[in-house]
Amino acid sequence: MKILVLNAGSSSQKSCLYEFPGGLVDQPPEPLWKGAIDWTVEPGKAAIKVKANGKVLEELVSSTSKAEVTTQLLQTLWQGETQVLKAPSEINVVGHRVVHGGTEYRESVRITQEVKAAIARLANFAPIHNPVNLEGIETIEQILGTEVPQVAVFDTAFHAHLPPDVYVYPGPYNWLEAGIRRYGFHGTSHKYCSERAAQLLKRDLPDLRLITCHLGNGCSLAAIRNGYSVDTTMGFTPLDGLMMGSRSGSLDPGILIYLMRNQGYTADELDTMLNKESGLKGISGVGADMRQILAEIEKGNDRAKLAFDMYIHHLKSAIGSMLADLDRLDAIVFTAGVGENVPLVRELACQTFDFLGVKIDLEKNNSRPIDVDIATSDSTVKVLVIHTQEEWAIAQDCWQLVGDGSTR
Repeated sequence: MKILVLNAGSSSQKSCLYEFPGGLVDQPPEPLWKGAIDWTVEPGKAAIKVKANGKVLEELVSSTSKAEVTTQLLQTLWQGETQVLKAPSEINVVGHRVVHGGTEYRESVRITQEVKAAIARLANFAPIHNPVNLEGIETIEQILGTEVPQVAVFDTAFHAHLPPDVYVYPGPYNWLEAGIRRYGFHGTSHKYCSERAAQLLKRDLPDLRLITCHLGNGCSLAAIRNGYSVDTTMGFTPLDGLMMGSRSGSLDPGILIYLMRNQGYTADELDTMLNKESGLKGISGVGADMRQILAEIEKGNDRAKLAFDMYIHHLKSAIGSMLADLDRLDAIVFTAGVGENVPLVRELACQTFDFLGVKIDLEKNNSRPIDVDIATSDSTVKVLVIHTQEEWAIAQDCWQLVGDGSTR
């Protein structure tokens, strides 16, 4: 069974083709084909990168149409040096990451016209992401036809078990009735990492108490108890919580009222400022990439140093807040671009919690660890670095929903 996965974001898209030999497996296999699109290289252009058959294809495409660029990317599955399929019809099912599922979708589902309508309606809650996710679904319909099953895997689903005292905001109660509540995001990553942590620790997931730290351009934490997310840092939107690459994270809402009243900011201007001009980028003036920040610190850039120090402060504070919903802590998990690749972030975040018995082995921490415990032998809390594999997690949900493809 061949499963194509599209993990589309606002600025990039990651795609994989997996072949399931006949059932679920614990270890993620290497995909037959990997594709990526970067929409940010330069105005009016997108960068395509494909890996398959030991070949790497890189191309700059002149187009502003996401559907056109996605089509060109997918054609490399059955054409050229990276061809791994004889024809598009060999694809049995397509899985999509969808950021917001609201309260209706607490697990992955087969995509129908009703589901598509819900994704479009919920774009009011995730205007940067849901429209892009829906566009990917419709692009697949154009390329493969409507007979190929498609599956929506919602970022919010893993947080569906948050208790009311966590997900209800302390505003007027009618906010809740209008759907304004904490939803949480990055759920596919948090779920995968919690399950992988249980495998690595040789423990049953329901017996573990975990804090998973998804630190990429977007950042969020989750407190996991009994196999479920019981608290998380992102809220009504992915803008809430930690300081991120270009997003502010949590702010005093009075700041926004002040900016609207005294400086004439519109809602759209605030949206752009908080999502694209804040966080590491806004404070440093350098950019949203942690590698840029660290390079500038080496040059003596004080604003870059301030941005980094703030990032660590917000991360430590959030880890502390997650502890409040756990009766003990078995492991801290670091994942995603920064979490997996920046040892200094892991080191400084863990130092604060040495009073809990958290101790990391600096040699292990600095040796590019993947799917290993970097804690010392006498640490009372494990510290895991896990390579998040959201695309594989999406593929697994597709298998569980569609089975061997006989429902096509």
